[in-house]
Amino acid sequence: MSQKNETTQVESTKEVDTTIPSTFDKFNLKQPIMQALHFAGFKTPSPIQDLAIPIIMDGRDVVGQAHTGTGKTAAFGLPIINKMDLNGGVQALIITPTRELANQVSDELFKYGKKLGVRTVTVYGGSSYSRQLGLIERGAQIVVATPGRMLDILKRNMLKDFSPATVILDEADEMLDMGFLDDINEIFSYLPSERQTLLFSATMPMPIKKLAERILVNPEFISITKGETTNVDIAQQYFVIDEKERDDAIIRLLDSEETDKVVVFCRTKREVDRLSNVLSAVGYSAKGLHGDMEQRQRESVIRGAKTDAIDILVATDVAARGIHIDSISHVFNFHIPFDPESYVHRIGRTGRAGKKGKAITLVTPLEFKELQRIRAKVGTTMEHAYIPSKHDVKKAHLNKFIADIENQKIYDEAHAVLDSLMQDMDQAQIAYKLISMLLDNQSIKGPTNIGIAPQRLEKILESLERNKGRNSGGGGRSRGSYRGNRSRSGGGGGYRGNRDRNGGGSRNRSDRSGKRD
Repeated sequence: MSQKNETTQVESTKEVDTTIPSTFDKFNLKQPIMQALHFAGFKTPSPIQDLAIPIIMDGRDVVGQAHTGTGKTAAFGLPIINKMDLNGGVQALIITPTRELANQVSDELFKYGKKLGVRTVTVYGGSSYSRQLGLIERGAQIVVATPGRMLDILKRNMLKDFSPATVILDEADEMLDMGFLDDINEIFSYLPSERQTLLFSATMPMPIKKLAERILVNPEFISITKGETTNVDIAQQYFVIDEKERDDAIIRLLDSEETDKVVVFCRTKREVDRLSNVLSAVGYSAKGLHGDMEQRQRESVIRGAKTDAIDILVATDVAARGIHIDSISHVFNFHIPFDPESYVHRIGRTGRAGKKGKAITLVTPLEFKELQRIRAKVGTTMEHAYIPSKHDVKKAHLNKFIADIENQKIYDEAHAVLDSLMQDMDQAQIAYKLISMLLDNQSIKGPTNIGIAPQRLEKILESLERNKGRNSGGGGRSRGSYRGNRSRSGGGGGYRGNRDRNGGGSRNRSDRSGKRD
């Protein structure tokens, strides 16, 4: 550990060679930790773990840049638990953007350190101060906190002798997006200058780089992004539609895709409530998630999403930050996000833990310029596709239906049912009726065709290009250009900070299209 130096720059960058096999044995972790890893099914460290663990164990400051879902919690959690003094009070402070992520990080670290007797406490708004402080004072070694509540506790001097030896900022870019940068800077004014500081982030915007220069000393910079900001395990598509087709488009795509868990992102809380009701009405197990919900409601929805109770989460950006569910197969952008960083965070909910994922974005022609900006900034491959027609989906369902029948196990009770039916009908009639009964549940909703047809789309885009060319020399805005489209379906809002301060209350602003999260 080194004394804090305001002028220190981020010095070195390392990238891992993922072709070389590696095991956790080489880190010389304590045996109880190795047992916990074995029980959790960990065999090979991820690239970020492979590089970060030995550097952190050496006591160096670290800036780690890696995609969401690459194992960052274990990358910093295993080495800090390994060197922990169980009689030394709080030794690690981990700051996360949301209470959901705080709970998840705390649970994960508890599993790694359980056999050693390591205790973790989560600290966030909306819960009792006395209970949280009591758990810390009874001997917790790790505190996982949201910025607002942690700053409040420090400013009120509610913790005596609070001097964590290691401080970790997890998902730093998300905290920047949520407006917590000032809080983070103030929190560090209360922390000991003699410390090890670790900063992990999926993206590295300039304010985060400057933050790293202020709070870290001679850090090792680790990057496993390999020039791309998004996970290569995520297939990305976009569909061009008319504004009025958004509901029909999302339903048709849900009908046609082979999904597990799904997250649908909306811009406003009002849109979340409306769309979750629409999806529930057509038979999907969907629930909304946004900042106006009570903490108990939010936790109930997230628990449902982690089990089989809920298949589709309809959420705002802020509400879904820090939600890590490995079984999310698809992310849908009901509206295009406001900026490239939000796009990265949204689609990072899928393609986790080495699994494949899919991200689908709905755009109107007027939003096409914004889509191109995101593609260029993120440096990602996004395929243009057309929404399947009702006929296409029905044909695909029938093929799957036939395959399911061929693979269906025959139960003993089936013989008795067939014998009873054959008293009044022949076998062909019975088969036709049973198949027709099952097909009643295969109805495809919505109009026959959804989305802008290829020829019409080509003309629209050509028109937008011509308008752009006419206006390129005059400094004015093209009539065909897009600057922050305001959706008529309630999605025109944005947000600037949902602060978890003094009991978790949100500092919200509203606009014409609905509440922002």
